[in-house]
Amino acid sequence: VASLFLLLASAPAVPHHSFAAEFDANKPVTLTGTVTKVEWMNPHTWFYIDVKGEDDKVTNWGLEMGSPNGLMRNGWNRNSMKIGDVVTVDASRAKDGSNHANARSVTLASTGQRLFAASSQNENR
Repeated sequence: VASLFLLLASAPAVPHHSFAAEFDANKPVTLTGTVTKVEWMNPHTWFYIDVKGEDDKVTNWGLEMGSPNGLMRNGWNRNSMKIGDVVTVDASRAKDGSNHANARSVTLASTGQRLFAASSQNENR
């Protein structure tokens, strides 16, 4: 039991970062794509979408949202967005130029419902 405790205690913690450390509010992006994965967990919920470019090349984007608790306060639940759903996302791009962004809102194509993503953008200005 003691060995298991020591092993768990030595596991690295998932760090919480500020918006400004990773994302650029001056680089907005709007993406439309098909949801491929949803990771509903703390400290941030992530989802991934396949976005087809003008050259028909498909690129997978990772999009960070707020915590599950923050999302629930904004009307989300675990079934709000599912794999295969088509969504349009208003977001801020990652500073490193990768295909990652911090989502501000997500619009579901099937219903037109727009949900706010509990973004940490305004918390860290």
